[in-house]
Amino acid sequence: MFDFIKRKNTNTPRTVKRASKPVLTKAIFNDALSKKVPSAALEYCTNLWEEAPFSFSISKTRSSCLGNYKFQNGHHTISVNHDLNPYNFLITYIHEVAHQRVFIKYQKNIKKRPAPHGKEWKTNFQHLMIPLLNEAVFPLEILKPLAAHMLNPAASSTRDAKLMKAIKAFNKGDLSEVVYLENVPNGQSFIFKNRKFQKIEKRRTRALCLDLETKRKYTIPLMAEIEVL
Repeated sequence: MFDFIKRKNTNTPRTVKRASKPVLTKAIFNDALSKKVPSAALEYCTNLWEEAPFSFSISKTRSSCLGNYKFQNGHHTISVNHDLNPYNFLITYIHEVAHQRVFIKYQKNIKKRPAPHGKEWKTNFQHLMIPLLNEAVFPLEILKPLAAHMLNPAASSTRDAKLMKAIKAFNKGDLSEVVYLENVPNGQSFIFKNRKFQKIEKRRTRALCLDLETKRKYTIPLMAEIEVL
C-alpha cells in the first residue's frame, strides 16, 4: 500500500511507502512466546527458531486446526491458535516445527515427498519432543498420556481423547459446567457447533450421532464440548 501526497504547486502525486513490519528478531520472538509456553520450555523453543528461522504468528481461533506450517514464496511460516493453554500451545508449536524440519530435509528430493504425517514427520516430532518430556515442563497429569501419545503420534493431538482430556483440565476458568460428549448417554440430544444432534452409540474415540435437522449421521469426537438439551 502507498500513501499519496501532493507536491507543492504541482498535480503530480508522490508515493511514500508506509513503514514495513519490524524484522522478527530473537528478542521479539522470545517475548511473544514467553506469554504462551511453559517457562521451562521457552529457551528450547527459541533455540529451534534460531536453528531454522521462520515467520511466526499467533492466530485467531480456527476450528479446522490448532496450528499450521506452510512454505510460500521462499519463506517458512508457522502459526498457532491464540486460545490454547500453555501445554497445548507448546505441543502444537513443536508439531509444526516438525513439519518444517521434514520440508527442509526433503524439499530438493522431488522423487520422495513424505506424507504430511508420515513416518518422517513422526520421527521428527518424537525427536523434538524428547527434551520436553519431563515434569519441569509438563504436569504429571499431562506427561503420562503425552508420553504414551508420542510413541506413535497422530496427525492431530485432538484425536487422542485421554491426552485432550488431561490438557483441557488445565484450561483457565471454571470447568465444572463443561460437558463432554463421552459423558452423556446414548439417546441424549445436544448442541454442537450450533447444530442439534442425538447421540446414537459410543465408539473407540468418537460417537455416532444423528443430525436432528438433516437426519444424516456423523461421528463426533468423544471429547467434544457440548450443550445438553
